[in-house]
Amino acid sequence: MKRLLAFTLLCFMLLTLTSCHGSKEKKTFEIPAEFDTSRNYEISFWAKNDTNITQVNIYKSAIEEFQKLYPNITVKLKLYTDYGRIYNDVITNIPTDTTPNVCITYPDHIATYLTGKDTVVPLDELFENEKYGLGGSELEFDSPKKDEIVEKFLGECEFNGHYYALPYMRSTEACYVNKTYVEKLGYTLPETLTWDFVWEVSEAAMKKDGNGNFIVNGQKVLIPFMYKSTDNMMIQMIEQKGAEYSNEFGEIKLFNDTAKEILKEISIHSESRAFNTYRMNGYPANYLNAGQCIFAVDSTAGATWMGCNAPLLDIPEENLVEFETVVMPIPQYDTQNPKMISQGPSMCIFNKEDPQIVMASWLFMQYMLTNDVQIAYSQTEGYVPVTTKAQESDEYKDYLSRAGEDDEFYYGIKLDAVKLLLENTENTFVTAVFNGSADLRNAAGHLIETVNKAVKNKTTVDDSYLDGMFDETISLYRLDQRSSKSEKLTLGELPAWSYVLIIALAICWISMGIYVGVDKIRNKK
Repeated sequence: MKRLLAFTLLCFMLLTLTSCHGSKEKKTFEIPAEFDTSRNYEISFWAKNDTNITQVNIYKSAIEEFQKLYPNITVKLKLYTDYGRIYNDVITNIPTDTTPNVCITYPDHIATYLTGKDTVVPLDELFENEKYGLGGSELEFDSPKKDEIVEKFLGECEFNGHYYALPYMRSTEACYVNKTYVEKLGYTLPETLTWDFVWEVSEAAMKKDGNGNFIVNGQKVLIPFMYKSTDNMMIQMIEQKGAEYSNEFGEIKLFNDTAKEILKEISIHSESRAFNTYRMNGYPANYLNAGQCIFAVDSTAGATWMGCNAPLLDIPEENLVEFETVVMPIPQYDTQNPKMISQGPSMCIFNKEDPQIVMASWLFMQYMLTNDVQIAYSQTEGYVPVTTKAQESDEYKDYLSRAGEDDEFYYGIKLDAVKLLLENTENTFVTAVFNGSADLRNAAGHLIETVNKAVKNKTTVDDSYLDGMFDETISLYRLDQRSSKSEKLTLGELPAWSYVLIIALAICWISMGIYVGVDKIRNKK
């Protein structure tokens, strides 16, 4: 018995030591008094570009210039073509502490990264650090001060009572309109688009001639209204109606009567084929530029693909149709209270065991907000710089004033999209960020896509159908599992080594019980 107890105690001690070693828990980041320039550092930077070589070159140029200022810091760039791939790779690498040092991402994604302890560095104290903070005295470059970052954009990076990111670029959605076809149908564009106007014109455009061609374009193909991001479409329609989508406590409110009303409206125009989506048919810009779409909704960052003179055309030249393109805010329910989503990438830094590595990462992330980087990147597409320092610079004002000088650098549609956001920054909004908000966003788009497919399959979209679809969507995106989660650590959330320890202890206690039982039986005999 003594030997067994000694063995059990030894197992317990070994497992405890093993578990402590295997967990590799990082300490909460503390700002060093000085950044050690006598050491060499290598940091990784994961970024996204839209297969745009100009953007890639801007990243490379920024890294090169930064390394001239800090020759002891080497920045390794890893490029992705999709934010979702960055998100998946980060999630995969969190358990092994092989996350990047600096990452371009979205706040929704950061909320999930934060489920790991001390993964993403809170930036509040770094912002205010006198030497190395925003506008700090010891920096080798002209960093913007905190009050020189657009307040609305910086506020999007604050959740759970802390700042966990810096905004990098911002965009919103715009409606790119074939004004020529609108007027050919006998309509005049209003000052502000409404959903009723867009639906009415789209339905009117569905008339065909005796040969089966659409009258407005003389072609066999026409989808009058196309939307690229149905996630954004649903979220904005809910917001414009004043209904709830979610809240700061992570409560999901999307599946309500207002959502049903919106989906029924969409189903009517999906059934007539006046409306369709990117996932179902393809890129709206291609249809717009071929004269096969009248209202194409996409990001302002996608402006360089829009219009028959777009610098990034993605269809054969012989398929182009000449028309006048107008850039307008997305359709509204209430024209006196316009609402549109704010979107665009932000940057975060990941905690590491060496605080000097974190400091090197922080310095590089700050450098990405300097005027040279901000202005250069914003000029590639319809993005807006996130600092007033860049927006109010003479260089940027000159850039905006030269709209239409050519169809490349000063492409008029691109600069109209930029001005749209600059003029409507105060009308933009973001949704609450929490662990699971990225899944909720996907679910919002899924509702529209599912309804769109349903009417194509002759399914009646009524309350009964929508109730069933809501339940299926909640289950598909595991949204029902969120509401039951407790703030406290549950068994399902324990680290893997804890399970090993619990199982080992259970085996030891069972073994002792068997030993005692057998010993008693022997004594009786």
